[in-house]
Amino acid sequence: MSGLAEILADAGFTVSGSDKKKSPLTSRLESKGIHINYGQREENITPDIELAIFTSAIHADNPEYIAVQKAGIPSLTRAQLLGQIMKNYATPIAISGTHGKTTATSMISQILLEAHADPTVSIGGMLSSIGGNIRVGNSDLFVTEACEYTNSFLSFYPKIAVILNIEADHLDFFKDLADIRSSFRRFAQLLPADGTLIINGEIPDYREITEGLPCRVITFGHDSSFDYWPQQIRYNELACPSFVLHGPNDSRSSIQLGVPGDHNILNAMAALALADLLAIDRKTAATALTTFTGTGRRFEYKGKIGGVTIIDDYAHHPTEITATLKAAAGYPHKTLWCVFQPHTYSRTKSFLGEFAQALCLADKIVLADIYSADRETDNLGISSQTLQQEIEKLGHECYYFPTFDEIENFLLENCINGDLLITMGAGDVLKIGENLLGI
Repeated sequence: MSGLAEILADAGFTVSGSDKKKSPLTSRLESKGIHINYGQREENITPDIELAIFTSAIHADNPEYIAVQKAGIPSLTRAQLLGQIMKNYATPIAISGTHGKTTATSMISQILLEAHADPTVSIGGMLSSIGGNIRVGNSDLFVTEACEYTNSFLSFYPKIAVILNIEADHLDFFKDLADIRSSFRRFAQLLPADGTLIINGEIPDYREITEGLPCRVITFGHDSSFDYWPQQIRYNELACPSFVLHGPNDSRSSIQLGVPGDHNILNAMAALALADLLAIDRKTAATALTTFTGTGRRFEYKGKIGGVTIIDDYAHHPTEITATLKAAAGYPHKTLWCVFQPHTYSRTKSFLGEFAQALCLADKIVLADIYSADRETDNLGISSQTLQQEIEKLGHECYYFPTFDEIENFLLENCINGDLLITMGAGDVLKIGENLLGI
């Protein structure tokens, strides 16, 4: 929402909004002349408002939402607004997938910046090279993440789309994996005949998603059956991979990534395929990927205390946790600690066994209470202690503490010089590492 507010303000609209509390994002908006109300109240909805935008996090009992409806003010969801903005660009690009959207979108943005393509960019994380989560450019290129939750991305108008992966997630909204796949199929069908879909060919039965599409389809994956594939994969001392990229017409390029993990090879191949599509020089694209060191909360180095390295990561799905902890295994360390904050009761219940298996890739696990994300009030009989029991059944060391203070004290007493500590989750678990570092 903050990024879209900036785009509209830069376009000359008078923009206001509300949030629960002050943050670096709200301060940035205020510096651009956007009025922010802290706390959501009926009186914030004034007669001069001509259009209201709201996210899927806003429910029908929200006082501002009720006031908008009562006043008869036209309204759009965030996704609908983003779709309308996309219509103003000749080449709108939407990056979708259950995992990796922020990283892949950031890689693509970095390549476009390196190529001086002057894109407008909307990212779900903080990218240092644009100084935040939004960049307003002056070209016909618009790049955005496309989230499947609540079918948001079905309100978009992409010319080029990327599908990184499709797995079961957001089961508080979708019925099952088949329902999610159906949503991605409808997303792919949004592409015009002169558009292009770049898709991970390792998605099971990916042709169910692409069958009969009028647009061009480009695939990437780990072997030569795909349009783009890697060979000679190596890892440096910080677990960052290098590989030889094989592309169409027997093209080959040496690629060195500045971010760790095998999963980022797939993200990079999607970005490189898009760069080729936009006729960006491969050397320029390769340079951008070497200099790209990640976005906020994606294997983000936070600092060191007492010889303990602290990393923060947004992983909140078993597949993401597995990818992050496998990447961490190649990072210098003695003992790998993972402090995990589960995200939503419904996700924790749906993937309880998978969470336990994934977390066991860490040497020692510490659990915080489940983060409800302000959208769940029923705990479904699930708690972090339930997850702790599942992990202990697998014979693994796991601790649970109800407060961040207790977790921080435990870590101070037990982490030693040379250990690697990862705070992990989509909630506010990053505060633990920041508190330890005093930042």
